[in-house]
Amino acid sequence: MLFKYTAIDKTGNETAGSIDTINKDVAISSLQRQGLVISSIISAEEKSFFKREISFFDRVSNKEIVMLSRQISTLFESQVSALRVFKLLGSESSNKILRAALIDVADDIQSGKSISDALSEHNKIFSPFYVNMVRAGEESGKLDQIFSYLADYLDRSYEITSKTKNALIYPAFVTFTFITVMILMLTLVIPKISDIFVESGQELPIYTKIVVGVSDFFVNYGIFLLILVIIGGFFLWKYNKTEQGKSSISQFRLSIPYLGNLYKKLYLSRISDNLSTMLSSGITMTRAIEITATVIGDTTYEKLLNKSAQSIKSGSSLSESFTGHKEIPSILIQMVKVGEETGELSNILNTLSKFYAREIKNTVDTLVTLIEPIMIVALALGVGVLLAAVLMPIYNISSAI
Repeated sequence: MLFKYTAIDKTGNETAGSIDTINKDVAISSLQRQGLVISSIISAEEKSFFKREISFFDRVSNKEIVMLSRQISTLFESQVSALRVFKLLGSESSNKILRAALIDVADDIQSGKSISDALSEHNKIFSPFYVNMVRAGEESGKLDQIFSYLADYLDRSYEITSKTKNALIYPAFVTFTFITVMILMLTLVIPKISDIFVESGQELPIYTKIVVGVSDFFVNYGIFLLILVIIGGFFLWKYNKTEQGKSSISQFRLSIPYLGNLYKKLYLSRISDNLSTMLSSGITMTRAIEITATVIGDTTYEKLLNKSAQSIKSGSSLSESFTGHKEIPSILIQMVKVGEETGELSNILNTLSKFYAREIKNTVDTLVTLIEPIMIVALALGVGVLLAAVLMPIYNISSAI
């Protein structure tokens, strides 16, 4: 992007010119490194709404961050300087958002910032967990190992999360299909057939009356029901933005039979994995818990971890801070206690992480195995009842003739 600027040089004279950079911040940093005091800087490439490049769907995927971390680790092992690493990866990245971020990071490093501080400027790409792990690597002098740890961690996290999400896609699709078929039957097919029933004057079975009544309701009031659903969905979305809404939805999600248990295992796996990775990197227990709370992805467990951090600051151990919370199973507390007594807490947490990862895999596999036949049977029963309610009266009318 081209920017026009006016500035004061080292001799005190005013100068003007243009500079082509990724964004305004990079342009300002580049000019300041040249010893210029900027008076004004504006974009020379203002575009109309229709000419702007649409980047709404642009994002940096977890896979790209994993690959980036492995590349950084390899380059650090090869004794390549941090500035050269980020400039090189920034120039080669195919994702324009990540490319711009890496170039910004390189410029910040060149201006004197640490790698962790430079990464923290891009919190939509690099999480607090990621930044603090890098900071720990800078303090310990093991940046190459830290980036390797991060790549392994993100890989595990992505695998667990994607497996859980994929398990929910199939039932959601079947449920959506079932509801769509039923609504089409009730609004398009049943009304035409019900006219035949009325003309015949025959007494209808109770289940047929119920189906016809539901059909009449959807035909006459379906639009109002749709509007009500849309309004309800909007207010639910707004409610989920509030602290009370997040907490209520979190509690509801965790209380759903079977699925709630799956979510609990997912969050326990994240907690164990995060704490194990950070503790093995030299981050303090309190700081590790506080960082984990910010990236756990659930309000209930976030509050629990923040309370645990406060308890540890008051002198409690990790196992003691977890005691009394129903969201933390006793087996985890006992294992953590053993780790504290033996000095192997990081290894114990790593073992727990692997254990819950296996539990998630087994739960998801069982869920997928059970859902398919259950959904097929439910769909068959729904359509079967609907057809029986329609065909039986038609059969009776034909017999009467």
